[in-house]
Amino acid sequence: MTVRTPVSGALAPLLESVRTGSPLVHAITNSVVTGFTANVLLAIGAAPAMVDIPGEAGPFARIASGLLINLGTPHDEQRTAMREAARAASAAGTPWVLDPVAIGALPIRTALAAELLELRPTVIRGNASEIIALAGQGAGGRGVDATDSPESALDAALGLARTAGSVVAVSGPTDVITDGERIVRASNGHALLTKVTGGGCALGAVMAGFAAQGDDRLETTVAAVTAYNVAAEIAAQQSYGPGTFAVNFLDALAALTPDELDARAALA
Repeated sequence: MTVRTPVSGALAPLLESVRTGSPLVHAITNSVVTGFTANVLLAIGAAPAMVDIPGEAGPFARIASGLLINLGTPHDEQRTAMREAARAASAAGTPWVLDPVAIGALPIRTALAAELLELRPTVIRGNASEIIALAGQGAGGRGVDATDSPESALDAALGLARTAGSVVAVSGPTDVITDGERIVRASNGHALLTKVTGGGCALGAVMAGFAAQGDDRLETTVAAVTAYNVAAEIAAQQSYGPGTFAVNFLDALAALTPDELDARAALA
């Protein structure tokens, strides 16, 4: 059964706004998923830019519509660019998303995530184990895979949202999204997303694009998650496995209409 929430009414207008506004999304992301992330942004209606060189990342973050910082493969030069871009985005008011990939057990990225957290990201997106680790309440999961459930990460997510002033989105079979006061559970999606490299990472870039389209970042984050996951459901119906799904997912994102998003959204 689809349950409507007060956020539900914002979904269709936000997707339409992304399509008409074509937000410029600055993505400093990991080398494994760069191409897929760029294609996802193009499919949803945004404009991707992968600017991760120190000296360029800061100036570009000031003019971009939104910024993603993903810690998947944080080599030395990219870490410098991440710090530079986060500082510039915070100073310029550019909404930015922190995806603390695989933090907890790995020391370099864990320290970097804590440093970036002090710059108060607009949105924090991660799996349950990453969110728990970022809150200082756990040691992370199994590499990039969670060993905790979104509901078990709720207290950590609420605490992060309140202390950092961020919206926190915890991914899982049912995503849990909170701004520290409101909590929304988004139940769309399909397991094939977990079988495609970049299936989770690209969502952070979509969140950055949506964040540029509205001041209520809980609404924009829920809209991004729901659009992404509804497209996954549609793509899965036409797919034989991960290979066909990856292609069909891009097509489903591009074809998704605001009315279809609104009709299929499963929020509580």
